[in-house]
Amino acid sequence: MTTIARLRLEVGGAVQGVGFRPTVWRLAHDLGLGGFVRNGPGGVEIEVEGEAARLAEFENRLLRLSAPIRVESIGREARDPVDEVEFVIRESRLEGPAALALLPDLVVCEACLRELLDPNDRRFRYPFISCAVCGPRYSIVESLPWDRARSSMRAFPMCPRCRSEYHDPADRRFHAETIACPDCGPRLEAVDPSGRELAGPEAALELAAATLEAGGILALKGLGGYQLLCDATSEQVVRRLRERKHRPDKPLALMVRDLEAAARLARIDGAATATLGDRAGAIVLLRRRPDAAIAPAVAPELAQLGLMLPTTPLHHLLARTLDRPLVATSGNIAGDPILAADDEALAGLAGVADLFLRHDREIRNPIDDSVVRVIAGEPSTIRCARGLAPLRLPFAGDASGLAALGGDLKAAVALGRAGEIVLGPHVGDLETLRSQEAAARSIATLGRLAGAPLARVVADSHPDWFAGRLARRLADEVLELGHHEAHALAALVDHEAVGDPCLAVAWDGAGHGGDGSVWGGEFLALGAGPARRVGHLLPFRLPGGDQAQREPRRALLALLAVVDGAAVEQATELRTLFRREELRVLTRMIAGGRLAPVTTSAGRLFDGIAALLGLGARSSYEGQAAMALESRALLAREREPGDRSPLVQELGCRLDGDRLDWRPLLVGLRRARAAGDDPERLAAWAHEALARGIRDAVLAFADPACRRVVLTGGCFQNALLAERATLLLKDQGYRVLRHRRVPANDGGIAVGQIAAFAAGGRN
Repeated sequence: MTTIARLRLEVGGAVQGVGFRPTVWRLAHDLGLGGFVRNGPGGVEIEVEGEAARLAEFENRLLRLSAPIRVESIGREARDPVDEVEFVIRESRLEGPAALALLPDLVVCEACLRELLDPNDRRFRYPFISCAVCGPRYSIVESLPWDRARSSMRAFPMCPRCRSEYHDPADRRFHAETIACPDCGPRLEAVDPSGRELAGPEAALELAAATLEAGGILALKGLGGYQLLCDATSEQVVRRLRERKHRPDKPLALMVRDLEAAARLARIDGAATATLGDRAGAIVLLRRRPDAAIAPAVAPELAQLGLMLPTTPLHHLLARTLDRPLVATSGNIAGDPILAADDEALAGLAGVADLFLRHDREIRNPIDDSVVRVIAGEPSTIRCARGLAPLRLPFAGDASGLAALGGDLKAAVALGRAGEIVLGPHVGDLETLRSQEAAARSIATLGRLAGAPLARVVADSHPDWFAGRLARRLADEVLELGHHEAHALAALVDHEAVGDPCLAVAWDGAGHGGDGSVWGGEFLALGAGPARRVGHLLPFRLPGGDQAQREPRRALLALLAVVDGAAVEQATELRTLFRREELRVLTRMIAGGRLAPVTTSAGRLFDGIAALLGLGARSSYEGQAAMALESRALLAREREPGDRSPLVQELGCRLDGDRLDWRPLLVGLRRARAAGDDPERLAAWAHEALARGIRDAVLAFADPACRRVVLTGGCFQNALLAERATLLLKDQGYRVLRHRRVPANDGGIAVGQIAAFAAGGRN
């Protein structure tokens, strides 16, 4: 006799908003099984009934489903058969514990793109075409489980034809919650900076293209917020955008039509091709070609370009209409988060954009573009945002009830759950009221989607940061963690290695130190308990503290003060960088210690070296001088790929107890610069010397039994430093862990903050 059985399956993972229910329906029908599937707050619930052998095959196939579906767990329970022979998709169940089972927003899929460009398709050139496996998700969701009724798509009732497709098991839009067409879905309109409508759905796209063609600036309402677009080949137009946006130097992202267009601007290998074509649709930092037909003002003095392919149908239509590189940068004024509401965008961008191309689908959760860089052949996230966030990270422990606010720079919040940590999208620097409000909304959104009360909140130990004040506002119990330990733990979460013994090299711009000084060049021993500082860069006093971040010349002065002592005012390198009285005041600051905090910052060391080599005395954005230094070094490495000059030995760092002494490096650079050596070669040699210094410090500071090294902190977004340090350490037999999905900069520290206080950690 045939044995009939029934199973109840609770499926967790990326199983909502990815076409999972229609896939399950088709699988059950192929196997002749009865039962149902439905979304629930915690994932997807399935009850399936039939022959035991077919039930086993059903489970096996579930585990083999391909991206974007990702089955991470299956809870299994036997049930009594009820003679159910038909398999159906039921209405979602709303009661019960929630889980962040929703995927991030996804770029338009190939099938939808073919329909978009097919004159015979009813959705031809419809800018909001989507299906069960692509389109908006996080940006439009209000609550879970994922359904049209709990998103901003509920404002668009389906027309009869869309409704028929939605209910047709043979149609690829079967139960596609964002299904829409020109008859029933969102619509475009073009308005002027006063909000006056200039064109409706049919003509709006053409007017936008004409505006860009004529050298205008377009504010486009994208998937997660407004973007500012302009012709990237026109120096005059790009400079006009910079003036209006108050962004004098920071590089601008570019959108190109396809991979072929990207290859004309940048050098693209296999890893870069895969990253550009990934479903996240991130901006990818790539080595620019010398003959790239791009306005110099797009990325002044930098060797990299930030390139992205079109992410939405609307972007594809614009890119194909114009067929030229377009600047596609965040729609905001420098310092504020991306604008998403139509009225706020008009108010904030009226003096920037010449035309607004917008639609009537509400953005519920604003989210900026993600940024990724390929380092040593692997993608490394620089900014975790649209397409990547919310980022769910497996975690071997129970982090329930914990939330974390990261820090004040590159802020991103995180939420703990049983078995995972969820990193929210990039918010930005918390210097303005708008960005502070955005951080508060971000943690509230994660908590709402996860159904998780914020019982305990972790913040950076810095006493003056807004994140700490926000933490005290959100929860009665506020926990604090040192900045650089959070960096290291975030990298370990990224590799599912929390608790494993390792030595962390934590190099960044600044973080509150455990001894009251400003840390930034640390060597930390980690294991089962709190981190121990076992070494650091040679300290120096930074005149003006945070002001030095905007003035690399101050970092150079601080470094030379250690080398020259009281004679620093006579340093020839400083004469053109400071007025005499200005130099006198700053040197007194250093000598007296007043307003000149002690720091070990590797970021400021890079700044000082850049200023010494003539690569920038002042910065208009964070990391500008260090990025210029890396760019010059890359140029030299490409010109002389095998160069390992003996001079590098003279420029090397020296170990002095628990300190890595950078003075020999600075002295050697000064001598070589005075002798007329090429700044690009010196930039490359400086990177080599620092990478060798890291290797030597690890050999000195690491427990001989520990063969694992973590490279963490914003300095390791520098591909040249990260790659050379990795190679040198591997040559010594170390396993090197670098950031992959979690940003190495402050955008990832919220993950480490939660890991420190999760069950099994400190309490």
